[in-house]
Parts: sequence; structure tokens; C-alpha cells
Amino acid sequence: MQTRFILINTSHAGNVGAAARAMKTMGFDDLVLVAPRWPNVLRREETIQRASGALDVLDKARIVETLDEALDGMTHLCATAMTPRDFGPPTVTPRVHFETLMRPDAATPAAAPPDTANMGMGFLFGSERFGMRNEDVYRCHTCLSIPSNPKFGSLNLGAALQVVAYEWRLALGGYAVQEATALPVLADASQVAGMLAHLERSLIAIGFLDPQVPKKLMPRLNQLFNRAHVTQEEVQMLRGIAKAMAQQAGLPKPLSDAQHPVSD
Repeated sequence: MQTRFILINTSHAGNVGAAARAMKTMGFDDLVLVAPRWPNVLRREETIQRASGALDVLDKARIVETLDEALDGMTHLCATAMTPRDFGPPTVTPRVHFETLMRPDAATPAAAPPDTANMGMGFLFGSERFGMRNEDVYRCHTCLSIPSNPKFGSLNLGAALQVVAYEWRLALGGYAVQEATALPVLADASQVAGMLAHLERSLIAIGFLDPQVPKKLMPRLNQLFNRAHVTQEEVQMLRGIAKAMAQQAGLPKPLSDAQHPVSD
């Protein structure tokens, strides 16, 4: 599915760079500028600085004179406007509309979804000063409105494009979140039982647990650790604590787990 972001009459060079950066973070690279204020906007210093490394998007971007040229190959058009237009397309949030496109059975006020397999998706953004013209909005299939503070709902162009690009990427399947570390390995039943036996000996050594009257301390601890789904690393940590407790209590020699089963 082809996705294109179209900026109409953009007046600030920095916003073009910000748009390129927002697109690249979401995996998109088809940017078209319609009659921007600066003919050399793609090479201006402010544009390059705000792109923050998304130079490949700027290199691939095109500048055209008319909206018709920008819409070549696009079959589904989304306007971005905070204010609904009389006689214009239905106004919905990006998430609701994208759910309709990807799940045709979703309930929504938007029109019937197109064939997404062969769809060219075009997102149109108007001038920073005037927004989108009515005649451009009327050409679109839907009008996307980002839910925002009704008393201060105007977003910067780059920020608005980032929100739309993010929502569209989610609708397309999104990206997996990278884990900072490897997933922990859960301790198995025997490792938990060994840790509990070790802990029991140490609790006896420090006088916290009376082996003659154990009550339900160890079964309750067993249930606690089962609910916690402790990892192998955490079992080793708890056994280290148990060992230090026993040493402080002067326990002469650690015995094997088999010699000290967990109390009933």
C-alpha cells in the first residue's frame, strides 16, 4: 500500500524538515510539497537541521506546482482540518477512520472503506497560516481531526503529521517495541522449592520461625512466590539473602535442601 504525505503551500522551512523526520520515524518516505513558499526549501539549512538525519526523505521528496500533480496515483485522500466543513467529507479521528479502512465491519460515520490492497493513501496538510482550503478538503474522502483541547487545538504542522503517521503505522501493524534486556527466565518448581527450603533454614536460624510451631508461614511464602512468578535470577538473589541471614545467625554449616524439606 502506497502512502504519501502532501504539504500544501508550506511557509516555514523548518516544518518541512520536521515532517521528514516524523515520516521517517514511522517508516514512510513519500513526501510531496505543493507550491511551498521557498522553491529551494528542501536544501535550506533550517530544513536540514529540523530533519535530524532524515535526509533520505528530503532527497526523495518532490516539489510540484499543483495539487493535481501531487495526487497522481492516490486513490484515498485524507484531509487534516480541525474545523468540519459544510458539505465536506465526514470528520472523524484518525484512529476511527483507520480502523474502518482495515476492519470494514467497524462501526463509524465514515464512508464505506475502499479496497486497501490496491489503495494509494494520501494525507493532505494545509498551510500553517490558513490551513486547508475548502476546495481541497472537498476533494478528500474523509477529514481527519486530532482530538485536542477545544480551547487550544491547533497543532504545529510537524506535530500533526507525526500523530497521523503514528496512527497510520499502528493501523498497518506497527513496529515491535525493542526490549532493553533479554526476557527473564522463570524459575521452575524445583528451583522455587530449593529456595524456600534455604529460606526456611535461615528463618529458623534467626529465630523468626519456630520449627515446632511453624503454623502456615512457609505455605504462605510458597503461594506468594508462585503469584510473583519469580525468575531464576531472583531465586539466586533470595538464596543469597538467606545465606547472609544464616551467617549472621552463626549457623555452622549449610545443609542440603534434601535434609531440610519445606514445612507443611
